[in-house]
This record gives sequence, structure tokens and C-alpha cells, in this order.
Amino acid sequence: MAIILGIDPGSRITGFGVINSVGQKNEYITSGCIRLGEGELALRLQKIYDCIETLIEQHCPQEFAIEQVFMGKNADSALKLGQARGVAIVAAARQGLPVAEYAPRTIKQSVVGKGSATKEQVQLMVQHLLKLPGRPQADAADALAIALTHAHTRASLVTQAGIRSYARGRMKL
Repeated sequence: MAIILGIDPGSRITGFGVINSVGQKNEYITSGCIRLGEGELALRLQKIYDCIETLIEQHCPQEFAIEQVFMGKNADSALKLGQARGVAIVAAARQGLPVAEYAPRTIKQSVVGKGSATKEQVQLMVQHLLKLPGRPQADAADALAIALTHAHTRASLVTQAGIRSYARGRMKL
């Protein structure tokens, strides 16, 4: 069993998703968005840090997964995204959580089965996989997809290693 916190970083909206992964089964705990709005970047980054720290205190995840930075057309946006990722990673690291990073194509491939999936396809698959009553908001769905990708990767590695059970750093062969 592992509670996984997934983060979809952004300088305006940061999505978060928390799931409980037990073997091949994943259960929804919570998700949402940290809405940062306008204002000084330093204050928005502080809010990301504070909110993630609160999420960690409330849900006690054992693992943390975040989307890797990708370079779009706007270098300034990529730099701000990198800074948002940085404060999120520091919040997790300060709490002693292992940090896993996944490329956007890997996340889409893991959840939808296609690396070029649309946001809507990710939302629908997250809804289906976690048996949610409705479609989650796009940034929250992305964060849940990141957590699911980590759960799938973790379960696959455990299976490949021939481990019968796994509990917070201890393995039984």
C-alpha cells in the first residue's frame, strides 16, 4: 500500500491528486487545483510550497510524483514552470518523500495508451480508472494521471523484481 501525491506544476494553476495504490488497485483520495492567479511570482511560488506542504501533512503520502518540464514555444513560461516544479520538489524533499519525475508523453501513454492523447482523453481515462462520478478539472486530472503513472511504474517494477510484498522501503523476496 502506498499513498501517492501527484503534482501537475504550473505558475498560474498547479494541479494535485492523491491516490492509494494497493497492488494493481488504485483508489481515489482527493484532487484539486492550487489557483495562483496574478501577482508577484515569488508569492505564487510561496503559495505552491505552502499548499503542497499542507497536502503532505493532511494525507501523509509515502511517495511523490511530478511532471517533468517540457520546452514549449515560450522560454519564459518554461522557466516559470521549472520554478514551480522546484518549489514543489523542495516541499516533498523536506518531508523526506522520494520524488519521481515523468515526461508528459510517458504519462499519457501510461494512462490513455497513446503518448499524443488530448487533455479530454486523459480526463476521461482518469475518471474511468478511478471510478469517479464526473470528469475532474483538467489540471487535477493531469495530477491524478501522474500519480497513476507512478503507481503503474511501481507495480511493474515490483512484479519484474519478483517481490511478493513491498512496504515503505522494505521488500520481501
